[in-house]
Amino acid sequence: MKHIIENSLKTSMSYQEYINLVDNLTLTNSTTGPEKTETLVNYTALNQRRMSRWNKKLSLTESQKETVKAFNNQIIWLVLTESWCGDAAHVMPVINKVAELNDNINLRVVLRDENLELMDLFLTNGGRSIPKLIMLDAKSHDVIGTFGPRPSAATQMVNDYKETHGVLTAEFKEDLQLWYNKDKGQTIVKDLINLLPVNVSL
Repeated sequence: MKHIIENSLKTSMSYQEYINLVDNLTLTNSTTGPEKTETLVNYTALNQRRMSRWNKKLSLTESQKETVKAFNNQIIWLVLTESWCGDAAHVMPVINKVAELNDNINLRVVLRDENLELMDLFLTNGGRSIPKLIMLDAKSHDVIGTFGPRPSAATQMVNDYKETHGVLTAEFKEDLQLWYNKDKGQTIVKDLINLLPVNVSL
């Protein structure tokens, strides 16, 4: 496992590099991944607008900021994503906003379809669901925890809907987008804070 993680880290990018990539893909009517369908290209363009909006408007409470800033272990947040992923458009800006608060958190981004060996180590119910955050000890690269592909409340919504209806409909996906907008990233922030190891300097 460790050599797969380290190989992915070598080819990883910063969040700003990822944003630049998505911006360029939008300008050239393209998308990440091997499939360049019109649908995926359109999703990438939509997600570029979503991420741009979240990058500007997302805010944390003073209490949340203080909790993140108090964390004193050096870790890496290695995140698998793709530009066309709707959940990632809402989740990635929040991950970055939290990581920016503390120099001990090193956020690195890789594309799922270029890192399938890594992805297959962190499946969700057998699927290659993204975004997937893998929290690593910065020195040993041991896995400390994971987050994703969705915040806890959204995961519960998805599970409940699947149990009742079997599959996620277009209507449900619209409802999920509305939930993200209403939640304003707060559940993701709480989930990420809960992911951090407990030995912080308070």
